[in-house]
Amino acid sequence: MATPLIVSEVAKSFTMHLRGGLVLPVVANVSFSVASGECVVLGGPSGIGKSSILKMLYGNYAVDQGQILVNHGGRIVDIASADPRTVLEVRRATLGYVSQFLRTVPRVSTLDVVAEPLVARGVSADEARERASELLSRLNLPRDLWQLPPSTFSGGEQQRVNIARGFITDHSVLLLDEPTASLDAANRAVVVSMIRAKKEAGVALLGIFHDEEVREAVADRILDVMQFSPRKTAA
Repeated sequence: MATPLIVSEVAKSFTMHLRGGLVLPVVANVSFSVASGECVVLGGPSGIGKSSILKMLYGNYAVDQGQILVNHGGRIVDIASADPRTVLEVRRATLGYVSQFLRTVPRVSTLDVVAEPLVARGVSADEARERASELLSRLNLPRDLWQLPPSTFSGGEQQRVNIARGFITDHSVLLLDEPTASLDAANRAVVVSMIRAKKEAGVALLGIFHDEEVREAVADRILDVMQFSPRKTAA
């Protein structure tokens, strides 16, 4: 499979157990693909299911039906039906994710938080920290913060740590959930250049960007998620 990510007829709903088992449909018949070197942006209003799609692709949300096919080292893995161990293997080697929120182990330094994904893939700690230093410098995070845990940082500082951690590896597929939401103009420009570099390296990117300027700068095409909404009404 030359295309690293194919999503086919995926559906998702939530059951409200405290509301008598009320079923709330989120998305239905979600079908698209992302090619190597392409950045596809999920478009549509808030609450339409964009983040839910990313979470299903990463294996954080279960899928009601459909397939999420990822080219994992030449082997096709269906994230929708894979066991947890396989999902973790795909995340470690193939499928990266930059969420809106940074979740880290308390008291671990920022430098080690960013370096950890490389260490988990067998890179030496020194080499991983060197690469982490390069990214943190590029994202204008002050050096005197690198030895501190990021839990004490501002929202914008935490987001830069999150971005550095997500971009440090060479995952062939990268999911981006509002990576520039908390950033100033200068650091948004840095992230745009980092996304372009990933595209040039052949990475397949799927993202959510509410910032119109960023979206226009990185998107090869915009996928309207409204078409997948079971709640849409005719105009």
